[in-house]
Amino acid sequence: MTSGTNQRTGGQVLVDQLRIHGVDLAFCVPGESYLGVLDALWDARDAIRLITTRNEIGACNMAEAYGKVTGRPGICLVTRGPGASHAMVGIHTAFQDSTPLILFVGQVAREAREREAFQEIDVKQMFGHTAKWAAEISDPRRIPEMVSHAFHTAMNGRPGPVVLALPEDMVVERCETADAAHYQVVRPSPSATAMTQLRERLAAAKRPLMLVGGGGWTAAATHDIVAFAAANNLPSCASFRCQDLFDNRHKNYVGDCSVGILPALAKRIRETDLLIVVGAREDLPDRRRWLLRVEAARQRQAPLSRAADGRRADRLRRSLGNLDRAERRGDGDRGDCDHRGQRGNGHGASPRAGDRGAGAVRLLARLPECR
Repeated sequence: MTSGTNQRTGGQVLVDQLRIHGVDLAFCVPGESYLGVLDALWDARDAIRLITTRNEIGACNMAEAYGKVTGRPGICLVTRGPGASHAMVGIHTAFQDSTPLILFVGQVAREAREREAFQEIDVKQMFGHTAKWAAEISDPRRIPEMVSHAFHTAMNGRPGPVVLALPEDMVVERCETADAAHYQVVRPSPSATAMTQLRERLAAAKRPLMLVGGGGWTAAATHDIVAFAAANNLPSCASFRCQDLFDNRHKNYVGDCSVGILPALAKRIRETDLLIVVGAREDLPDRRRWLLRVEAARQRQAPLSRAADGRRADRLRRSLGNLDRAERRGDGDRGDCDHRGQRGNGHGASPRAGDRGAGAVRLLARLPECR
């Protein structure tokens, strides 16, 4: 892809980085603002399959689904203005579901910036609050650096979407630049001290409850968490839209904490003396009672076992598995919750945050901040 010299166009450099980072599938609605990238993708058609869609909502949703299923960043390319606006739907979904995704947006030429050029938008402002990182590549020599940072940001910490703007003149400009290496994923896990604290609190608890949720769960992780709940006779519930993380037919499953929560489950949450939150994003304001303080990407507070976000989930669940059959002084009192009886008829309001029981357990160390 060098056309007889060591120089490559910005589009060629970009596609080369995608190949280095293992991309083999991308989704797009073609646009004139990134023709240089489309030309390079055509040259690399044997390595990267490009699927064109009827609208950008479909393209970005497909990329989000790809990231959710594979655990690798979904790749989407759209043009500026209406194209970027439509893609916002998939970016919002990826952010809420902790899905790795990278959106490339064709942009006006650099000389036309800040002149209200046709369909010009400020990508950093538009996506700044719904993406982990939004930036514009103004120099083709920085493409390897910024694409590498995009993959690292999308995959590390709490996974999520990244947006990069590509000025149309930048992707056809030729340059010489070195390629980046394949991105690396850091897998944080709870410390031995945190697991010891969890063991001690679980053994002493008389009315414990576990809440599971969040994104990035694997089949092995869901199996492990159910086995952990069964071994410890631990009532368990699921957060909003996460009912599939715990077998609803299992004797330890007591319902979901979503719209129209069952009154019995709301009462149980208020009365619990140990709430173990695994993966779910649920704020518990009494921070003096946290075992560990957790900070997610973008400095957002999150009371979750961070290992439940992304494919790092399995590591935590293996640690939880080591707690099976721990000495439980309060185990005799756990049967009075009537696990399956929690799912009676009727609906009620969600419990107030201030009514939560003491001893909420949050696992994981501080994650790198995304700037």
